[in-house]
Amino acid sequence: MSTAIAPVENLSTAQLDQLCINTIRTLSIDAVQQANSGHPGTPMALAPLVYTIWNRVLKFDPHDPIWPNRDRFVLSNGHASMLLWSALHLTGVQAVNADYETLGQPSVTLDDIRHFRQLNSKAPGHPEYHWVSGVETTTGPLGQGVATSVGMAIAEKWLARHYNRPDFDIFNYNIYTVCGDGCLMEGIASEAASLAGHLGLDNLCWIYDNNHITIEGNTRIAFTEDVQTRFIAYGWNVLRVGDANDIDRIEQALDVFRKTKGRPTFIVLDSHIGYGSPHKQDTAAAHGEPLGEDEVRLCKRAYGFPEDAKFFVPEGVYDHFTAGNGKRGAEARHKWAELFESYRTQYPDLAVEVELMQKRELPTGWDHNLPVFPADAKGIAGRDASAKVLNVLAQNIPWFLGGSADLGPSNKTLFTYPGAGDFQADTPEGKILHFGIREHAMAAIVNGLSLSKLRAFGATFFIFSDYARPAIRLAALMELPSNFVFTHDAMGDGEDGPTHQPIEHLISLRAIPGLITLRPGDANEVVEAYRFMMQLRHQPAVLALSRQPLPILDRNKYAPASGVAHGAYVLAEAPGGDPEVIIIASGSELSLAIAAHETLLAEGIRSRVVSMPSWEIFEHQSQAYRDSVLPPTMKARLAVEQGSILGWERYVGNSGRVIGMNTFGASAPLKELQKKFGFEPNQVVMAAKEQLKKG
Repeated sequence: MSTAIAPVENLSTAQLDQLCINTIRTLSIDAVQQANSGHPGTPMALAPLVYTIWNRVLKFDPHDPIWPNRDRFVLSNGHASMLLWSALHLTGVQAVNADYETLGQPSVTLDDIRHFRQLNSKAPGHPEYHWVSGVETTTGPLGQGVATSVGMAIAEKWLARHYNRPDFDIFNYNIYTVCGDGCLMEGIASEAASLAGHLGLDNLCWIYDNNHITIEGNTRIAFTEDVQTRFIAYGWNVLRVGDANDIDRIEQALDVFRKTKGRPTFIVLDSHIGYGSPHKQDTAAAHGEPLGEDEVRLCKRAYGFPEDAKFFVPEGVYDHFTAGNGKRGAEARHKWAELFESYRTQYPDLAVEVELMQKRELPTGWDHNLPVFPADAKGIAGRDASAKVLNVLAQNIPWFLGGSADLGPSNKTLFTYPGAGDFQADTPEGKILHFGIREHAMAAIVNGLSLSKLRAFGATFFIFSDYARPAIRLAALMELPSNFVFTHDAMGDGEDGPTHQPIEHLISLRAIPGLITLRPGDANEVVEAYRFMMQLRHQPAVLALSRQPLPILDRNKYAPASGVAHGAYVLAEAPGGDPEVIIIASGSELSLAIAAHETLLAEGIRSRVVSMPSWEIFEHQSQAYRDSVLPPTMKARLAVEQGSILGWERYVGNSGRVIGMNTFGASAPLKELQKKFGFEPNQVVMAAKEQLKKG
């Protein structure tokens, strides 16, 4: 049986709306069926919502999907990615390359949708920011999208306060985030929602697909809280739409959101997850399984579509999206572009900042006046050196901001220069962000700020990178220049004991592809670490800093700290010939290696000290450079680091030695811990001599 669709000229606007909605549904059904993988139910249920947002509400120009003042759409329940691929395809969103150039070709083609979830398709299983233009953030791990959208909302508030002027609303966009039961069960969503309510982010709207279904079945088995009351308690404006198919009511609720001031909006959308024909409902299975060919045909019959046609876009659908989203978005962007040209004439310096920001470039003189620390045996803590650098950067880079998860005084991330200010609901110009004790949300929010082209950092103790790790991983996956500043990097907090002493964290972060991890060994290496980090455009960086003072090395005697830019460098060399033994160290153990080196030198043993703050940067150097630092013929090698020894064999070889941690730490004063675990100069000297004997 086949169904004929009426000629487009005979269709009313309401019928065209429904035709577009059903096209989203059938594209989703066909893509999942052909891939034999994916989630058809949520796209079927939420097609009216996504259609309404994209074609009736969203301020978004498909021909310039990176226009700075566009509205943002975030699909937090990323398993429903076919909703987004359908919207990007039907609206004709254009592809943009890494140089921010529009390529004149679709971001998502119908062929991409035919190859949903297949290699090289621009319609992967979950939205991927760096892979598909029009995707505002990578989603999939539930809760990440909603939390990241809070960062986007903070960014808009900050940008508007800094760059808007009378009659020049350069930034006034909104963020629309779709989420489901799974997102709201994740703790990160609670963290982010609480902060968003506190900050009164009235540019943020979460639409909750209230379908009572997760993978294991009905939510009553694990999730029976009163979600609406919970969000009221957070300080959100809570609305409810009782029928997910009522696009007029959905549009009305979104209009209420745009008129609501002083608090974010949470819209509860009651839906029934779709599964095949109206005669069959198996909601649990629907969440993650194709329908089957018979149900696909029944479904298309119910929608009035040809039952055997696959990936069918009826006549008039593309035109209807062009007349809606396309026309509205183009008009808004052209109007903004004209406004920005006038703005450029009146506020040229601010206009330059906006343009630099959009390309992730830095202003001229961004590293002017970075501190240079004189040699000092007593030294300075990594966190204190960091504080001095951060205060310079925040003044040199107008769009650089950040803060800590309630640890600002300890992380030393509270900007102290006049006018820095706190970011709060009534002072959105502030550069100091207070995330509260919400490490996971903090990291996702930093990603949201970075996606909005601000340069941002979040900070906490290194041990709590465990809580932030999922969002750090996504920063690497998205190729974002997010920065994460971690202090208390090893056993320097002694008496706090093993709960606060990171052991496995360095290697676990080094294992994340694309992430730069830096553990500087003195104050000048801290400066150079920041210098390197700030120039990254498509990679996130983690900085691990000491709590305790570290000696500031005499750079007239030892190599300059600029070697940090190579990841590892020869810090100290013995005169009189090639080295007999190589000692490699990072962080607080660098001064320990230097002390051992001086002792060996006094005993006539030629040692080389290699400072290795970053494995990742070192691995990107030429083979010739790496061999110059660690000559392959030199087998007598020793590494010293207060962390897991896992992975160090790549640098010390199978016969080398690592003084590191094979256990957790302990609660005791630092000097006692150093003695117990072998982090003393004499222990390093003895180990170096043992390596010489092996050689």
